[in-house]
Amino acid sequence: MLHVILYQPEIPPNTGNIIRLCANSGSRLHLVGPLGFVLDDARLRRAGLDYRELTDVRQYLNWPGFLDSNPGLRLWAYSTRGRRNHSQAIFREGDGLLFGPESRGLPEGILDTLDPDSIIRIPMQKESRSLNLSNTVAIGLYEALRQLGFHGLL
Repeated sequence: MLHVILYQPEIPPNTGNIIRLCANSGSRLHLVGPLGFVLDDARLRRAGLDYRELTDVRQYLNWPGFLDSNPGLRLWAYSTRGRRNHSQAIFREGDGLLFGPESRGLPEGILDTLDPDSIIRIPMQKESRSLNLSNTVAIGLYEALRQLGFHGLL
């Protein structure tokens, strides 16, 4: 199982889409607060449909709470500040894929605590802005699943 970690997500439909993605890929979703919405938000329900019951969604008040509950979890942080391409990472079963909030990405305070080689980026045009969060998670998660041979998926 892989772990998708959303740090302070802000847009309910993105999180709903990611719930659906995690349900279909057999991944666990971790939501690290504070969240920019409430989990019963109608937009979240509409985007995630009934998939919330089909996946393991865990919620944490803050980053220290997440770290305390998940000691030893190997993290890959997706950031436009990453020096390595996401396909250069060598994923292992049980890894955590960490994504920042839509409006600002992962804060330097978190990135500074990680091994620089674990901060990865998805290639984009030089002058472009960031990809949509749910698209970024899909690209990152499916690259990790591909490397792991799509274990358990049809």
